[in-house]
Amino acid sequence: MTIGANAINHIPWWAWAAPLAACALLAAKFAHVVPADAPAVLIGAAILLLAAVFAAVHHAEIIALRVGEPFGSIVLAVAVTVIEVALIVSMMLAAGENGSAFARDTVFAAVMIVLNGVVGLCLVFGGARHHEQTFQEHGAAAALSVLGTLAAIALVVPNYTRTTPGPYYSPAQLMFVGVVSLLLYGVFLFVQAVSHRDYFIADAEADDADSHAGVRPSGRTGAISVVLLLIALVAVVLLAKTLSPALEKAVADAGLPHAFVGVVIAAVVLLPEGMAAVGAARANLLQTSLNLALGSALASIGLTIPAVAVVSLWMDQPLALGLAPEEMVLLILTLFISTVTLATGRTTILQGAVHLVIFGVFLFLSAVP
Repeated sequence: MTIGANAINHIPWWAWAAPLAACALLAAKFAHVVPADAPAVLIGAAILLLAAVFAAVHHAEIIALRVGEPFGSIVLAVAVTVIEVALIVSMMLAAGENGSAFARDTVFAAVMIVLNGVVGLCLVFGGARHHEQTFQEHGAAAALSVLGTLAAIALVVPNYTRTTPGPYYSPAQLMFVGVVSLLLYGVFLFVQAVSHRDYFIADAEADDADSHAGVRPSGRTGAISVVLLLIALVAVVLLAKTLSPALEKAVADAGLPHAFVGVVIAAVVLLPEGMAAVGAARANLLQTSLNLALGSALASIGLTIPAVAVVSLWMDQPLALGLAPEEMVLLILTLFISTVTLATGRTTILQGAVHLVIFGVFLFLSAVP
């Protein structure tokens, strides 16, 4: 995607040093060698968290180049969702009843960040560099139809059910929604990877991508990247969990709503995939960018909601899923604009600017509801 042909089988030192250093710090913390709440330890954890994220981006790109599209995008989307689920569950377990809305806040933030922030940056950077870019509109339409359905069922319908007052589903409703979401996401993966794979692969990615044509990492490099990606993702999860209390305190001290923690966590989790998508757009590989962006948004709902639903039912803890009115308006606007943007198979910098404006509104209202 964004890795040069000469470096395709070379793993830079930082790509393996960052995950290992993060694991070393975590081992020292868990062994009580260093105080977990010391300012120096928290600063070091934040630095290593970002370093591990950058390493994850590099190894995800190697794996994607090795397995090809659309499987590379699927692997990365699922890996990022595993991190998201782990963070949400850990926060729910730590907060108890006070954590009932954390899943909703994080999933909604992830969808808004992907569809407006990531897609907006991809279209702006890609449009500024290549004037106009093309992609397969059939694949985008399929992804948006599934995404809109899942988002409405998971985040809007709970406000209007009668068995229990919103924003909650009853246990039976929650179980049904979790199963349906998982099944629909599974059907989408089948369409994307098997039955209609050509919908998600550009006929000719771009003239600027010729340097990547036919270039694949060796099996050894791919295997090493798989291991290091897993280590990096685990390190990101544990470091983020370590930093969560300090983050919650910082959010509270800044006078921001508690829901803003979900925005920060979603942004950190999505950083590797977002960077990979923007890098692909700059390389005139918009199809890959959209596969990454839309795939991660779909996985965020299709996999995260069933997982947290199981945890909620197991813990006998209510799960608040329904959005507030202004959030529902932003979600509907985002889905509408995304449909318009991806309807023609061609994009310019203007569409990217529109998405970034919506993203800015979302961030501002998250801080000042």
